[in-house]
Amino acid sequence: MSPTLLPLAAEPAIDASATAFVIICASLVLLMTPGLALFYGGMTRAKSVLNMMMMSFGAMGVVGVVYVLWGYSMSFGGSNIGGIIGNPFEKFGLKGVVGEAASGATVDADGVAIVDVFGADVWIPEVLFVGFQLTFAIITVALISGAIADRAKFSTWLLFTGLWVTFVYFPVAHMVWGGGLLSGSEDGISAMIFGATDGVANVLPIDFAGGTVVHINAGIAGLVLALIVGKRLGFGRTAMRPHNVPLVMLGAGLLWFGWFGFNAGSELAADGLSSLVWVNTTVATCAAILGWLLVEKLRDGHATSVGAASGVVAGLVAITPACGALSPVGSIVLGAVAGALAALAVGLKFRFGYDDSLDVVGVHLVAGLWGTLGAGLLATEGGLFYGDGIDQLVVQVVIALASLVFSAVLTAIIGLGLRATVGWRVTDDDETAGIDQAEHAESGYDLVARGGRIGTTSAPELSHDARRHDELTSEGVKA
Repeated sequence: MSPTLLPLAAEPAIDASATAFVIICASLVLLMTPGLALFYGGMTRAKSVLNMMMMSFGAMGVVGVVYVLWGYSMSFGGSNIGGIIGNPFEKFGLKGVVGEAASGATVDADGVAIVDVFGADVWIPEVLFVGFQLTFAIITVALISGAIADRAKFSTWLLFTGLWVTFVYFPVAHMVWGGGLLSGSEDGISAMIFGATDGVANVLPIDFAGGTVVHINAGIAGLVLALIVGKRLGFGRTAMRPHNVPLVMLGAGLLWFGWFGFNAGSELAADGLSSLVWVNTTVATCAAILGWLLVEKLRDGHATSVGAASGVVAGLVAITPACGALSPVGSIVLGAVAGALAALAVGLKFRFGYDDSLDVVGVHLVAGLWGTLGAGLLATEGGLFYGDGIDQLVVQVVIALASLVFSAVLTAIIGLGLRATVGWRVTDDDETAGIDQAEHAESGYDLVARGGRIGTTSAPELSHDARRHDELTSEGVKA
């Protein structure tokens, strides 16, 4: 995942195919956040759909700016402060990435720094790697929003987004992908446990595209926020069904499509491994659909559309960390188990009484944990089931638990701080009437048919009911 900035005696050339591949993949990952907005939006009630979608778009706005200013430097800057974070000022505003070259950097004719993808003379512009990683940061924060649907102030969510991505996401990304404590460096935890050779841990942690950085991180943050923000009015007593199931399925389809950029793109080159990752991502997701639907059929007597869409996401989540380490058959096993586990896990909120509105915990945390741990069992090199011992599994458990605890503690501090200062909840009246109107002065659906052009004599006359609705609304009376 992480390229290396290397000076060479001879000027290297940008690899055009790798660069084009990563540009396409970065675009696919960016598409995932609007896809998530549709997926989450369809799952909420009609009166909250816009707010739910705006939380994803708000995350795009905040994280996109913050990542360029200090996020990339904190995640992938050359410094390593305590194995936890990079220096935010080292590449602040992409200093040394574009414009004046950093000391020791290799640049192209336009003055743009270029990086070696594998240490194997495959070079892409560093600013492209910035863009690719920016999209990962955006989707990770957006995932959390599903846990607090229907009841949170949009302004508080935007504040949380900036704080959380700075103090939680960037450190975890650095620890796993930027040479920190959870990476395969000689200073990482794996090297402390099993030793290192030539500066590299003897047992490399497996997180190809973000099991720890994205899904465990977002999943546990969602649980913590759900506990801090509190339950929706009527939770456990009132049915809160998805208002638009086709929207949910469309969102799931867009997520699946974009996820190929997420997983295959993490190879940063169009080669044999990225091809294997594509197949593994596909078959794991297919198996997860079947696993989820089987649990639904046996438990409830019906296989549902929402279940199929949720199975898609569970399979994608689980295969994300392991997609470069498994065989296609192993990926099928991983996906089937992920779908079944997630289908069972979504009911935990009713048993334990926390209101995770859109099952961020059941899908992302549980499937993310399984995918990270499953890599220690099913990896073709190092996996327990392939006779390679328990070392890889131990490392996978350690990185999963470390990222979980780190994210939980920091999220709690941020969430409680915001609750004590600006507050999380909209008023009970606003929540009951619909958070879309309260927070955005809009509604997702105009349920009064009008037709014609506004302001023209050809517009049809409004019906008596429509006129009466407008009159009552203008008088401040609910129609």
